[in-house]
Amino acid sequence: MARIATVDPAIDVLYAPGLLPTTRYTADHHGPPRDLSQADLERWRSMRAAADVSFDFDWLDPAGMAANCPRLRWVQASSSGIGQFIEKTGLRDSDITFTTAAGVHAIPLAEFALTGVLYFVKELPELARRQSARSWERYTTRQLAGRRVTVVGLGQVGRKTCELFTALGAEVVGVARGADASGVAATVVGVDAIDEVLPHSDAVVLCCPLTPQTRGLLSRRRLRLLPQGAIVVNIARGPIIDEPAMIEALADGHLGGAFLDVAAVEPLPAESPLWDMPNVVISPHSASTVDAENATLTSLMCDNLRRWLDGAPLRNVYSREKGY
Repeated sequence: MARIATVDPAIDVLYAPGLLPTTRYTADHHGPPRDLSQADLERWRSMRAAADVSFDFDWLDPAGMAANCPRLRWVQASSSGIGQFIEKTGLRDSDITFTTAAGVHAIPLAEFALTGVLYFVKELPELARRQSARSWERYTTRQLAGRRVTVVGLGQVGRKTCELFTALGAEVVGVARGADASGVAATVVGVDAIDEVLPHSDAVVLCCPLTPQTRGLLSRRRLRLLPQGAIVVNIARGPIIDEPAMIEALADGHLGGAFLDVAAVEPLPAESPLWDMPNVVISPHSASTVDAENATLTSLMCDNLRRWLDGAPLRNVYSREKGY
């Protein structure tokens, strides 16, 4: 908040940390609400009613922001993927401008994707098994260089993911929809060509937003197009994969492994077979949450606030038509 206040002398920052939900860990933006008195709640309501700009959504009643915040013109979100939230809350029909945190999480998510593919390529589960058995026996492993990694979605996260894999010698194929992605990967194809590249992909990394077009994109049929032993990494959204079909392909050995930051239902239900599968690693939708996240988000907020005050185009404006 101190950094935001320095953007311009005219800014009046409304900030009352004692009214905000508690934080359970660094960069927790969705902690449990405090037990506030009626006076505290009225103070919060008066603050949001006076705001022209909001750094993230109202924790008390996000769906009512259009009515509860009559002056509000712009919300800077702390998440890149806000499409489902905007639709669920009905905010799509408001006149409020929303900007996403696209790009803020590119480095940690790309690092997570790289870790996932290396985890299986370098056979770390087998090393752990041998260590547990106190077995010292030489064996042959594999290398990432020369293997084909298909990255689906070439936004800022996808581009950074391509960059990391390319730097380590992988043959990267990017799958994009419409945008100019020349030079991002060795080969770039449209979504309509995904069936042609999957049979030659040693690993698939999902970085695309969840839209009606991408829901179920990695279907049962497409999972079976992947070669035996292929690796799936999902740093996008759970419903982009046919989860039951993925579980089946992991169980029968068609897929070599899955490195998942997201699930079709979150939190992942306790009865999900994914919990107990030896060729699966589960992250609780936390791959993007790093100790530097708040500082990076604040830099984005400050830059966009300066643009907003100057009447310049904002970064990462959410498109209601595209859903991201």
